[in-house]
Amino acid sequence: MSTADLVADAVTKRFADHVAVDELSFSVARGSFFSILGPSGCGKTTLLRMIAGFIAPDAGDIAIGGRSMREVAPNRRPVNMVFQQLALFPMMSVGENVAFGLARRGIARAERTRRSHAMLERVGLAGASGKRVDELSGGQRQRVAIARSLVLEPTLLLLDEPLGALDLKLREHMKIELKQLQAAFGTTFVYITHDQSEALVLSDHVGVMSHGRFEQLGTPQDLYYRPQTPFVAGFVGANNRIVGRATGRNGHLIEITTKDGWIIHALGAGEVAVGGAVEAFVRPEVASLSRQRHELPVGQPAHEGQVQSVLFDGANSAVLLQETRTRREFRIALPQTGQFSDLKPQEGVCFSFDPARAVCFPARAGVVGEDG
Repeated sequence: MSTADLVADAVTKRFADHVAVDELSFSVARGSFFSILGPSGCGKTTLLRMIAGFIAPDAGDIAIGGRSMREVAPNRRPVNMVFQQLALFPMMSVGENVAFGLARRGIARAERTRRSHAMLERVGLAGASGKRVDELSGGQRQRVAIARSLVLEPTLLLLDEPLGALDLKLREHMKIELKQLQAAFGTTFVYITHDQSEALVLSDHVGVMSHGRFEQLGTPQDLYYRPQTPFVAGFVGANNRIVGRATGRNGHLIEITTKDGWIIHALGAGEVAVGGAVEAFVRPEVASLSRQRHELPVGQPAHEGQVQSVLFDGANSAVLLQETRTRREFRIALPQTGQFSDLKPQEGVCFSFDPARAVCFPARAGVVGEDG
């Protein structure tokens, strides 16, 4: 018996000359939280709509629960969807909203009431059945929408950027609630978003999508610490991106020289050829900052810079520097010790990073002129 609730096999969708989804193949394990992450226009919404049955693929197949969905209408598929705008019915009570799908299926009123009450209790809204939708907070309305979908016991719950319309604080709160709800119900969630934080926090696995294909599919940790392409390295998490040429190699470490002469070192990923153009990525949190060169970690190449600004954001505070000789910007995460709370613009500092925690790739077509 298959342990995958969703299998896509070479799925393709074209709109005129535009290929929105390009021979995409992947599977989603039963009971997991899977996110499709990518920028606007990458094809993620088209893919979700094909899973739901709203549009048909031009080629390939989609199987849900081990059964091909060819010729299966949307209302016959074992899926339900939560949209960004939720689409709750304001003229109905909360309980009637949750029971709406059950009524469409011909379930008797008493059973509808029992199941909707039980579902509301499971999502933390016990006693809310008789309330109007407009009496609820934004987070409560989100839970009603999820309850309305889950009460039908779908194989897949599809979520189309459901947190996009919420304010920042509520969005952060709902990320935790969604993760807890999925774990409690064990239903397979397929979630699309352009927000990397949502994808990393919520998901067991993430597919990073670009131009109709997955650039990388893996755990959040894989994507963050072990990106396989420059697109993933640049899109997932904050990064300092440096373009130059590979001017030397020492084992897996590549020496990179920019066109204005800055030399750094990074771990080579893929087939990096000496003499070829490369893109390097250094995360702000892997860099060290000091006022004195001798205080930097031993063995890491030291660089000098000048403070441009301190970006205060609590635990995510950072300093934006300019490398002294080339005037290149470089961002470093500040430690939470308060050691650098008195940094001033134009102050001279030293910085370094472990080359083994930076990564470089052969440059994508068209980027050499930017920098290298």
